[in-house]
Amino acid sequence: MTKNILKGSNVLVTGATGLVGGHLTEQLIRMGANVHITSRSSDPRSYFSSKHLGDRVVSAICDIKDSQRVFDVVSKYEIEYIFHLAAQAIVHTGFVNPFETLNTNVMGTANILEAARHSPRIKGIVVASSDKAYGKQCDNVIEGAPMAGDHPYDVSKSCTDLIARAYAKTYDLPVAVSRFGNIYGPGDLNFNRIIPGIMRAIIRNETFMIRSDGTFVRDYVYVKDVVDGYIMLMEQMSAAKGEAFNFGAAHKYSVLGMVDAVGRILGVEVPCTVLNNQRNEIPSQSLNFEKAKTVLGWEPQQTFSEGIVSTADWYRRYFTFMQRG
Repeated sequence: MTKNILKGSNVLVTGATGLVGGHLTEQLIRMGANVHITSRSSDPRSYFSSKHLGDRVVSAICDIKDSQRVFDVVSKYEIEYIFHLAAQAIVHTGFVNPFETLNTNVMGTANILEAARHSPRIKGIVVASSDKAYGKQCDNVIEGAPMAGDHPYDVSKSCTDLIARAYAKTYDLPVAVSRFGNIYGPGDLNFNRIIPGIMRAIIRNETFMIRSDGTFVRDYVYVKDVVDGYIMLMEQMSAAKGEAFNFGAAHKYSVLGMVDAVGRILGVEVPCTVLNNQRNEIPSQSLNFEKAKTVLGWEPQQTFSEGIVSTADWYRRYFTFMQRG
């Protein structure tokens, strides 16, 4: 068993109030880490807030686009490990507001790495990239494939990925990069995403609106498995340094296939309408994660059925709470 190097260590999580960040923060607290987070805004309905995680971490008001403030946080709190998840993470927002997306995702990452470069205490940095970094050639893709995003969000993730590995190579920083497929699970409040949208439609007895033509295929990975991947990367930084790792689950579904699968697992009918008004869709995305299995010993633990059931349970509680409010 790998030693828990994070216990008692000063750990910074950027993007802690997001879907993955909330689950990661929760796990780090369980592991006994001294967790610090950066926050620009908060949502009282988020997983992070619903679990009252803010009461158990040091929260620093910090926009990662502010390089001086980032360095202040890293130096003041004597940070040893950084999980950099903060990003403008919505593909459509990237299309509408490309400058904010590029500035946050590219320069924000550079600011985190610069702060780490100038801090003598840093022992490990994990940077969140994405399957979107590969661009449109992303079917069972391996880590050596080119970074080839061609629209604002995808480009921002290609750049994030390249910058992180450049800092590892050029400055000998202990940096590793994660590339995940479509992440789902309890706490995702972006209802433009497929699984949250389906859950809302089921619970509200509504028709699910499919923005694409319904044929695009994605690889889905459960949020708790994602958290395990992040922690394994940090714990095995000596092997992971300067490298990128794919994390997937081989749960591949088209949008229409996902609607059918969720309905079958939950025993409900999910009426849907195909709008076919989405632009810049990648036809098929899936990740080959043999490298993570071989080097890190990581494999997804959650079956798709288990993940959907636990996710549905969370959304039922969420919408019950919202109705009471």
